[in-house]
Amino acid sequence: MDRETTTARAVDLIAAVESALTEASVPAPAAVPTAYRDTTPLPVVGDALPVVQPGRAPMSQRATDASALMLAGGAGTLMAGTGAGVALWALGGVDPLVLALAVGAPVALVAALSRLVRRAGQAAAETAPVTHHHHYTGPVRQEHHTTATTTRGVIARSVTDVRH
Repeated sequence: MDRETTTARAVDLIAAVESALTEASVPAPAAVPTAYRDTTPLPVVGDALPVVQPGRAPMSQRATDASALMLAGGAGTLMAGTGAGVALWALGGVDPLVLALAVGAPVALVAALSRLVRRAGQAAAETAPVTHHHHYTGPVRQEHHTTATTTRGVIARSVTDVRH
């Protein structure tokens, strides 16, 4: 190929590229919009009602803590029950009445003792004097302290309340 033919081809190629670029830059006819996005800013506080979100239902922190505690207790009960079921399955020849007495007796004993202690505490609280009457004839400084202790549960948790 000679130089003139190569130059002519280069000029044709450049013209083809320029025409392609000019056709691509011409905007296409406007299409029918299929969506609309509102770009106005949303108010920080509005009057719309709250909408329940997926997940746990809205509740107070105390209710949320109690719910988590119940879920954890349920999981622990499931594990203990599964272990007891496997043990009972392994001991297939155990008499059900003997097993019920062996398992139920300690629970009944703890329930009876806790009821007895609770009734004794209530009786002591009912017999305690409620009011104090003092009569003084001079300047007096009197301090009165009340201490109340509450113990609850199988695994004892004591709460002491001191009031001045």
